[in-house]
Amino acid sequence: MEHVRFMRLAIKLAEKGFGRTSPNPVVGSVVVKNGKIIGRGYHQEAGLPHAEVNALQDAGKKAQGSTLYVTLEPCAHFGRTSPCVTAIIKAGVKKVVIGSIDPNPKVRGKGIRALEKNKIEVIKDVLRDECLSLNEAYVKYITKKTPFVILKLATTLDGKIATSIGDSKWITSLESRRYAHRLRSLVDCVMVGSGTILKDDPALTVRLIKGKNPARAILDSGLRIPVKAKIFASRNERVFVFTSAKASKKMFPPFSKGGRGGFKIKLLEEKGAEVIKVNQSKDGLSIKGVLRELGKRGVTSVLIEGGARVAASALKEGAVDKAIFIVAPKIIGGDGVDCVGSIGVKRVNEALGLKKTKVKCLGKDIIVEGRL
Repeated sequence: MEHVRFMRLAIKLAEKGFGRTSPNPVVGSVVVKNGKIIGRGYHQEAGLPHAEVNALQDAGKKAQGSTLYVTLEPCAHFGRTSPCVTAIIKAGVKKVVIGSIDPNPKVRGKGIRALEKNKIEVIKDVLRDECLSLNEAYVKYITKKTPFVILKLATTLDGKIATSIGDSKWITSLESRRYAHRLRSLVDCVMVGSGTILKDDPALTVRLIKGKNPARAILDSGLRIPVKAKIFASRNERVFVFTSAKASKKMFPPFSKGGRGGFKIKLLEEKGAEVIKVNQSKDGLSIKGVLRELGKRGVTSVLIEGGARVAASALKEGAVDKAIFIVAPKIIGGDGVDCVGSIGVKRVNEALGLKKTKVKCLGKDIIVEGRL
């Protein structure tokens, strides 16, 4: 029971690192001696000291003979920082309690073996599932080499994201929009279709809360997005434009008098975008193809924000790991725009279902979250 109590504290510490450690995992650690916490730490940012090192530094010389709790197996290899097991051994820790094994082949089991080799007692899998859930994006990226995908949709009670004339501001409350910006700040990349850019011209940045801006991925099979779109306003975040091989060869006329014609791809690159060609089917660009390319570029998590066609394609391809529906207590009716396009369901028993579902209220809205 004591192990559970201290591991829960380590989990709370790990949560402080959400949105700042990618491509590394979030990790929390506490150092305990004689039943009292003498050190606390968490991984604050990629490239900075890991949780165990921060906790041991907080404990100082008192760490001699202590027990260290950590949500993820300590690393035993040199990366951007020194191995955590080295710091644990030097500090004189006598016992290490680990939440979950690190799935990274560079770490998996090696940290535990290094500790045991140095006569340090190791206890594993304390609150294992909770510790792993902290790093669902990291675990998928390390094991599958593709990003963890969240589909977020803001809808009315009858599943509409806009009226018949395209008006969508604002379906959900300010509290829910802040929540959506929080989601943006936690992922590496936000993905939308070209239709969303053409209709709304969103910046796809974090504005309603304090947080980092994600990269932007635009699915644009016809290279329709304008070079003056707001997504190009900042050069601090990466912009990926995904298109088909056919469209990337298309010649475009000058955009204004005195302008120059040429490849649209060249104009987008001059605005700071990386244009990437992927396979295309009758349903549009291959979402899984897009995700593989993003994975190659170090993107560990993606938030799909729209539109209905992109959402449908991602669901049909089985590319969505988690869905979050923000539902406002409003009704638009049959003329409105559906939140998800056709996914080929003919019978109710063919419908996609969510598991591990969570429901909560935020202001006047309801948030439904679950794994596909």
